[in-house]
Amino acid sequence: MAEKEEDVKLLGFWASPFTRRVEMALKLKGVPYEYLEQDIVNKSPLLLQINPVYKKVPVLVHKGKILSESHVILEYIDQIWKNNPILPQDPYEKAMALFWAKFVDEQVGPVAFMSVAKAEKGVEVAIKEAQELFMFLEKEVTGKDFFGGKTIGFLDLVAGSMIPFCLARGWEGMGIDMIPEEKFPELNRWIKNLKEIEIVRECIPPREEQIEHMKKVVERIKSA
Repeated sequence: MAEKEEDVKLLGFWASPFTRRVEMALKLKGVPYEYLEQDIVNKSPLLLQINPVYKKVPVLVHKGKILSESHVILEYIDQIWKNNPILPQDPYEKAMALFWAKFVDEQVGPVAFMSVAKAEKGVEVAIKEAQELFMFLEKEVTGKDFFGGKTIGFLDLVAGSMIPFCLARGWEGMGIDMIPEEKFPELNRWIKNLKEIEIVRECIPPREEQIEHMKKVVERIKSA
C-alpha cells in the first residue's frame, strides 16, 4: 500500500512544551497526524528505538523519516508543507527568529524556572534575574500582534508553548507572579492574542493538571 503524503506520527508527552509546539505547527499547516503519548519515565521500546541519541520527545515520523528536537522538527514541517509559513522568508528575520527561539529554550527556561525553583541565591534574586531576560522579549514583541508580526510564527510557537502554558503554570504553583501586567504589558497582550487562536487553544495542556505536574517538577528540582 502506498504511503500517504501525510503519513505522520508524533511521539510526545502531554505536558511537554516541546511536544505542544510541534502539534501547533501541524495543526497550523492542516497536516493530519497520529499522536502517540509517551511515558517519559518508563520509556517505550519504540521511543528508544527511533530516538536512541536523545531518548526524548518529541519525535516526528514522516513517511518513515525520523526527526527529533523541536526546532529541527518545526523547520522541517515548514519546508515540507508550504502553506501558512512559520519561519520568515527574509534571511535576517529568519535568523532572528531562530536566535530568539534558542534564547527562550536555553536561557529563559532554565533561569526563569529551574533557578527560581532551586532559589540558591534566594527567590527574589532569581525572579529579578529571570525578569531581566523577559524584558528582552517584552521589547521584541512591542507594537506587534505576535513575534511573527500579524500572524503566528516560529518564535510564537516556541515561546508560546514554553512561557504561558508551561512556565507560568509552574510559577502559579509556586505562588509567583513572574510577568505582571504592569511590568510586562506587551508580553501579556501577546499572551491574550495567543489564547484567541483556535489551534493554540487545542494544544494547551489542561491547566489544573499542568499546575500539579509542574509542582512535582519543582519538587524534583529542589531535591536534586
